[in-house]
Amino acid sequence: HCISSAASDVYKRQPLNFATMNFNDFTPGQTLTLGPVSLSEADIIDFARSWDPQPFHTDPQWAANSRWKGLIASGWQTCALTMRTVCEGPLRDSGSIGSPGLEYLKWNAPVRPGDALTITLDVLDTGLSSSGKVGKLRWQWRVHNQHGALVLDTIATVLFDLTAE
Repeated sequence: HCISSAASDVYKRQPLNFATMNFNDFTPGQTLTLGPVSLSEADIIDFARSWDPQPFHTDPQWAANSRWKGLIASGWQTCALTMRTVCEGPLRDSGSIGSPGLEYLKWNAPVRPGDALTITLDVLDTGLSSSGKVGKLRWQWRVHNQHGALVLDTIATVLFDLTAE
């Protein structure tokens, strides 16, 4: 397992009830919505102790007296939670073979314990490699909390093995 047992409770969720999708199911202009998902105070502290040990992620008392006025999740944890949710949803059994990267990544507002996060995926464009064996999906991922605040924004490209379809 890639996830340590101490920090894995957040990932022990039932898979999303999402129909299996493949590259041909994604069309420009399409919007998919996932969630809500959330992180507890313990999830935030456990992740941060292992991966981003800054006091505003690991120490509630310190964080309460900081500019953040309380504990906040690492942006990397928000990314990990979002990726896991997308993998359990539209990318599950999809033929995805990875990504060449992100165009940008922004953490627009902090994620706090108990925030209900909704993930919106907007398909921007799709295309084929020159060989026609790899599909390319470019989509924008936006994550909002229960107050409508944008907490994560990125544009990602996903590659799909078309020889398996």
